[in-house]
Amino acid sequence: MTAVPFFAPLIVEARKLNRSLAALLAVAAPSLIAIFTFFNLLRGKAPQPWDMWIVSGSGIWAFFMLPMSVTALTALVAHMEHGPKAWDHLRALPLPRWRLYAAKTICVLALVALMSAAVLVMTWGAVTLGAAIKPAVTPVGDFDLARYAAIFGKMYLAALLMIAIQMWVALRYASFVPALAVGIGGTFFSVVATSAKQGIYFPWQMPVNMLATEAWRANTALGLGFGLGVVALLAGLAHLSRREVL
Repeated sequence: MTAVPFFAPLIVEARKLNRSLAALLAVAAPSLIAIFTFFNLLRGKAPQPWDMWIVSGSGIWAFFMLPMSVTALTALVAHMEHGPKAWDHLRALPLPRWRLYAAKTICVLALVALMSAAVLVMTWGAVTLGAAIKPAVTPVGDFDLARYAAIFGKMYLAALLMIAIQMWVALRYASFVPALAVGIGGTFFSVVATSAKQGIYFPWQMPVNMLATEAWRANTALGLGFGLGVVALLAGLAHLSRREVL
C-alpha cells in the first residue's frame, strides 16, 4: 500500500475545507478575541502585565469560543456529506470506511490547533497595536512565549474529549440539530457551573481548567481530556465504520 492512496481521503477532505466556510470560521473566532482585547486595552488607564492580557484571551477562548467553534466546525465538516446525501457513495468506495471518518477528524483537529495558535498570535498583535496607539497602557513584564504556548497547547489537548464527542454526534446523525444541541448544551452548563468542583470531569470545562491555580485540577482535567479523548476518538471511528448514518 503506497502513501498516496493511504492519504488520499485526507487530501480530499482538506480540499473540501478549502472550498467551504471553515477557513472563515478559523479566522473569525480568534479575530473576535483579538478585537475584544484591542478595545479593552484602549479603555485602560494604566499598564497591565502581559500575563493579564494573554491569560484573559486564553480564558475567553477556552471558556466559550473554543467549544462553540468546535460545535460549528464539526457540524460544518459533517454536513458536507450529510447535505448532498453523499455518504452512500463514499461508503461504497473500495477503501476502509474508517479512513473516511479519520480524514474528517484529522482535519478538524488540525483546524482547532491552528485556531488555538491564532488566538495567541492575534492577541499578541492586538495588544502590541493597542500599545502603539496608546503608549500609556503598554504592557509591563516579559512576553513569555514558551509559557503562553504551553497553556494553549494544554487547552488543546484537554479539549480532545469534547472534540471527539462533537465529532461523533455530527457524523452519526444526518441532521445538524443533534450536534448543535450537544454543543450549545455543553457550553451552557459549562458557563452556569463555572465554579463547580466537578467541572474537571465535564468535557466542556476541561480546557478552561488549564488556568486553575490548583495544580491537581489542571493535571486531572488534562489527563482526562487527553486520555479519554484518544479513547473516544478511536471508539467513535470504530462505531461509525460499522453503522449507517441516520
